[in-house]
Amino acid sequence: MTYRAPVNDMLFCMKELAGLEEVAKLPGFEEAGIETAQAVLEECAKFNEGVVAPLNWEGDRNPSSWKDGVVTTTPGFKQAFRQFGEGGWQGLQHPADFGGQGLPKTIGAACIEMLNSANLSFALCPLLTDGAIEALLTAGSPEQQALYLPKMISGEWTGTMNLTEPQAGSDLAQVRTRAEPQPDGTFRVFGTKIFITYGEHDMASNIVHLVLARVVGAPEGVKGISLFIVPKFRVNADGSLGARNDAHCVSIEHKLGIKASPTAVLQFGDHGGAVGQLIGEENRGLEYMFIMMNAARYAVGMQGIAVAERAYQKAAAFAKERVQSRPVDGSLPDSGAIIHHPDVKRMLMTMRAYTEGCRAMAITAAAAFDASHHHPDAEVRKQNQAFYEFMVPLIKGYSTEMSVEVASLGVQVHGGMGFIEETGAAQYLRDARILPIYEGTTAIQANDLVGRKTARDGGRTPKAIAARMAVTEGELARHDSAAARSMLKRLRAARAAFEQVVDFVAGNASLNAKYAGSVPYLMLAGNVVSGWQMARALVVAEDQLAKGEGDAVFLNAKVATAHFYAEHLLTKVPGLRDSIVDGADSVTALALDSF
Repeated sequence: MTYRAPVNDMLFCMKELAGLEEVAKLPGFEEAGIETAQAVLEECAKFNEGVVAPLNWEGDRNPSSWKDGVVTTTPGFKQAFRQFGEGGWQGLQHPADFGGQGLPKTIGAACIEMLNSANLSFALCPLLTDGAIEALLTAGSPEQQALYLPKMISGEWTGTMNLTEPQAGSDLAQVRTRAEPQPDGTFRVFGTKIFITYGEHDMASNIVHLVLARVVGAPEGVKGISLFIVPKFRVNADGSLGARNDAHCVSIEHKLGIKASPTAVLQFGDHGGAVGQLIGEENRGLEYMFIMMNAARYAVGMQGIAVAERAYQKAAAFAKERVQSRPVDGSLPDSGAIIHHPDVKRMLMTMRAYTEGCRAMAITAAAAFDASHHHPDAEVRKQNQAFYEFMVPLIKGYSTEMSVEVASLGVQVHGGMGFIEETGAAQYLRDARILPIYEGTTAIQANDLVGRKTARDGGRTPKAIAARMAVTEGELARHDSAAARSMLKRLRAARAAFEQVVDFVAGNASLNAKYAGSVPYLMLAGNVVSGWQMARALVVAEDQLAKGEGDAVFLNAKVATAHFYAEHLLTKVPGLRDSIVDGADSVTALALDSF
């Protein structure tokens, strides 16, 4: 089954939920209205459906390989990546000053989804390059920006993020990679980094590694970490490539999924030291790296949505073709396609509702990001920044956990054939499983949601979001359809549960009690916010149907999906509230010997 980009739903989210026409009024985005969005998305769909998606199955069967320090990617990847760069896709959201197109994240998010739906392994290379570009735009010197950014934005060079070490894992305070200052102002870098996505490959002429390391004599812990540019090939002042740097891939991992994406172990400094340049100031590396990491976390959330969409499309197509058993209601005289069976319908609608809800949440958050950076009013920028920052752990954590469930349902729809690799359904489940883990596990996202995004300011931001939900409830109350009545009832109950959990997290409960329910809180919040967006979509769809506007088939499907979301997904929220608020003691009171 070939991939078909859900362009109509993406445009609906942009226009009706994210307010793209308002984004197009922001300075710098004047040409980025709905016509531009449609043209970009249609071209992006053509590229990904025709060039990238056909390589997905091949990448799983014939993954990247390593020999004598050289990584060879899946046949076809190198050519596709060249087309990706030539098409300007790497520079879609990056500044025109360095060769990018300068489009808003609101449009770029949909393109990220398409690329990842088409081929998750392939898409990881541009994802990490985007993060490296963001870090250099924020903290790089003008000279560094001029030297590196044009080649990275054009797709000629790629970028990586080097945090993790064998002994450190997610605890970056344990980073041991060291940087020794040299008389010419450069540094010699020594150490080992693991889990480096596209740390070595054959798709670009240079790889720009951004590396966390300690300058000799720096303070212990996270306060002593600096960030360095350590390219695979040293770069001359005129931008040409110089000598091979002392940064080498000593192996790549053999993984459950995303097999075509080479996950490298990189060794720096085995032959005298890898030459690196300091980015920004010494001992501020973690601060700069978080810029890159936040960009990556949002993008990983989009990966979850992307894999879920691909798994749904495959399962729906299979269910329409697979003939097995007579429908329970006797509506067919003999065996029919399994899509007639109520439980198959339930599984497919669960997959679609989760995916559409998370897509709406992510694109709406992207519009807030655009306003937080471009709106002329400082207070509006501040409000949008707070909203976007609250959304990032939900998009990363909830959307990726959702993708695992959706991909698993996709296997279930296929039945025994889903467990057979040749059908392709299992690949989506294997690929999706890494998403809740990398760029910060779900627990790390949840800790951020509890500590930085909720407790720190007494829950001000989530309470403001709840107030906006209440406005949507008022809009629902003006509609008298069964779908609207159901959504009003369920959203109201979910919002109340959300507010109670926010009060619990921002209140006087012990830290252990708050963090015992951190992941359930993240899942609750992601469910509520996605449900809220589906409620908004329902209102728009019914209004347009009443006026005879728009595509009636699409709009009726949107109403049906929102109705299903209300009855089958939002109904989970009150139970999560109980486990968080009432169930904290059952976790915190456990003695270690209970395990």
